[in-house]
Amino acid sequence: MRIILLGTGPFAVPTLQALSAGRHEVPLVVSRPFRARKKSPLPPMHVAASDLGIELWTPPSINLPESVERLLTLEADLLVVCDYGEILRPPALEATRLGGVNLHGSLLPKYRGAAPVQWAVWNGDAETGNTVIQMTPGLDAGPCLAQQRVAIDPDETAGELEERLAALGAEAVVEVVDQLEAGTASPIVQDNAAASKAPRLAKQDGQIDWSKSAIAIKNQVRAMHPWPRAFSFWHSEGREPLRVAIDRVRLLPPAPSPCEPPPSEPARPRAGILVETGDGLLEVESLQPAGKRPMTAQEFLRGYAGGGFAR
Repeated sequence: MRIILLGTGPFAVPTLQALSAGRHEVPLVVSRPFRARKKSPLPPMHVAASDLGIELWTPPSINLPESVERLLTLEADLLVVCDYGEILRPPALEATRLGGVNLHGSLLPKYRGAAPVQWAVWNGDAETGNTVIQMTPGLDAGPCLAQQRVAIDPDETAGELEERLAALGAEAVVEVVDQLEAGTASPIVQDNAAASKAPRLAKQDGQIDWSKSAIAIKNQVRAMHPWPRAFSFWHSEGREPLRVAIDRVRLLPPAPSPCEPPPSEPARPRAGILVETGDGLLEVESLQPAGKRPMTAQEFLRGYAGGGFAR
């Protein structure tokens, strides 16, 4: 089949690579416009398309009449959309013979929206996955064509999980494309009553409330990495509060009572910053002060001893 792929972020790269390596034709990659800033890298899909020798097109909107007109002139069979960054309206979806399919990083109808992986981690879910849907004008509401389930490691960051899902999801997209070509796809209508939202994160979502439980804060730190990153303020006497991005934390078990037997394994040495939360202890292991490089907690304490994170 002749396929146009729409994608911008890193989640879409494995799908482009898988489709271009197969028997289907990908004559064009559509991506969001790149607003260059000093030292800012090119978007992942821009790099991937260049590496594969595929034409890259960055219209201001895929829904503009002139954009739809170009899609029509390509006489493609299918749009494959993944991590693109714009909702497609009916004229764009109708510009190809079979419409569009979308790879979404959740078990739809759960987590409809721009940040499904981050919300799954933030909520402490034990499982998530991918869904390939037939696209409709509704946000992530189209019929499901394929689903994949994966367990979430309790120490995994959103970035690490998203990378795993992206690689796995590319396989599902290729299978769905083959089924659409053969006429064997079996769409399953989503249960809208079971839908939940996963809106785009904002920088302020990363601010830690230390009165919450240790596990809730750990999940927040994992969900905010690599963006927007969890943060708090380090308070030292005689200094202004210092904004600190927090990248890795560890749950600490409660201290055993005198009547409890010793643990079967020796305790891991504590090299981080201990913080008492609303429920449990956390050890901050890696962090980055504003304007400085990322560092371990030990390195941080050499320059900022005698302070702490305020609840």
